[in-house]
Parts: sequence; C-alpha cells; structure tokens
Amino acid sequence: MKTIFLVSAIALGFAASPAVAQEAAPPKEITVTGSVAVVSDYRLRGVSQTDKRAAIQGGFTVAHKSGFYLGTWASNLAGWGTFGGSNMELDLIGGYKAAIGSGVSVDAGLTYYVYPGGAKKTAFAEPYVKLSGTAGPASVLVGVAYAPKQQALGKWYNDAASYATGIPDHPGAKNDNLYIWTDLSAAIPTTPLTAKAHLGHSNGNNGLGPNGTSAAPTGHYWDWMVGADFAIKGTPLTLSAAWIDTSITRRKAAYLQPNFASTRDGSSIAGSSALFSVTAAF
Repeated sequence: MKTIFLVSAIALGFAASPAVAQEAAPPKEITVTGSVAVVSDYRLRGVSQTDKRAAIQGGFTVAHKSGFYLGTWASNLAGWGTFGGSNMELDLIGGYKAAIGSGVSVDAGLTYYVYPGGAKKTAFAEPYVKLSGTAGPASVLVGVAYAPKQQALGKWYNDAASYATGIPDHPGAKNDNLYIWTDLSAAIPTTPLTAKAHLGHSNGNNGLGPNGTSAAPTGHYWDWMVGADFAIKGTPLTLSAAWIDTSITRRKAAYLQPNFASTRDGSSIAGSSALFSVTAAF
C-alpha cells in the first residue's frame, strides 16, 4: 500500500479518459501508465516516512495484455523512514492481474523494497494478493501482503542496554510481517469527487530491526483513513485530502524512542493528521 493518494489519483486519471475512445480503441499489446505526485507527508501504513514533511513521489507500470506487469515507484524519505541513512525508497513491483468474474479481478505479485544509499540489510521482499470489484459507482479492494522472515524485518534489539547503546544484542535475527487491508471508494454522482476510506492491520516485529526501524512498530496495530479526491476536468490532475490515524499511542511506542518520533519536535509520527496531495497521471 503506497500512499492512498497516489493509487486513487491514478484510478481517477483513467476514469477521466473519454469512454467512447476507450471502447473504440483496440486492445494494446503493451500499456504504460504512471503518475507524479506531491504529498504533504508520506505515510506508509499510517506511519510517516518523511519526518512529517512533504514528499515528491512517482512511478510507472508496464502491463502486457495477458495480465502480467512490471513497475517501479519511488519517494524521498526522512527521519524514521530513512532505514539506516537512505533518503529514498525505491519499490520494484511485478505481478499478474486477471478478471475472475463480472466486475471482479484478482491481482497477485511481489514488491521489493529497496533503500539506495542506506545501511546494509535494509531491502526486503513482500508478496501480495489483492481482490477487487465494483458495484455501480463503488469500488472495493481487499488485500493481503505477507513478507516472509528476513533480516531487514528482524528484531535485533531486545533489552534496554541494547536500545541505549545502539548495539544490537540479537544481530542476524529474522522476522516476518503480515499486512491485511481494505480500500473503499465511491464516486459522488454529478460531481468530480470520489469519497474514499481505508482500514489496515499490521503484525510483525515489536521492536527495532538492524537499522533502528520496524515495518510494524509496536508489533501489531491498526491504521485507517477517510478522505476525498477531486479530479480537475480536462486535465490529468487530481487534488486529494484525507484524515489519517493509527492505533499506536505514545505509551505503546515509548520503548522505540527516540527513533519513533519527529526529529524536529519529538512528536508522534503515527498520530492523526490531515494529508493533502496533487497528482498528475499519465
């Protein structure tokens, strides 16, 4: 799950294309799509990866008419999200998507998270399966992403001494990570607005990994979002606004400090916040 804004904006960009042209055009062997976005904060599963600051993001996907596709996506990072010194997240994505019924499709693939310039043992692979469908103006997606045991996800710090010194007492440890989520969206009739909502649950390493981070801070937690997208007619632009939050309280995350906090003022990077974005789809 990348930013909800980016995914929603791409979908809206496609929806803005003339229906007649889509029906008349023969299917292409290869299709290339993508987008570029500016977001007020990059939240990955509810947690800020940019120290509660703005991010520039973009990506593209090359899809074959058979259903196979390859893509990439990237964002700048700061604070907690730097994974040992990297200032960039680069995702390499591949998978297969197919219709399995009227208005229903299944999408299975793998995301490989890479952090160029970061410390060692930061990259990890995460397979996923998504089931989506539509009913009138409403769309529903249910997804499961499971990353098998890898050092990048391991709990390398287990006691107060190791946290205090920054020297792991369990180097080489491996953990897995499970993320389950659902996305809902619905076009509001006679308007360019689309309402959207998201609910997800993470379950993984309840500590710090090899680079002082964790894909599932506090071990397990919920994240959620409600918002809306505004497609600007006649352009590839979409404006988005949302309210995002998690079940991670400062008390639950106390043992992760000072890592799990804003470097500017020590505030929570998993607390409720308004998010805004501008996206151009192509």
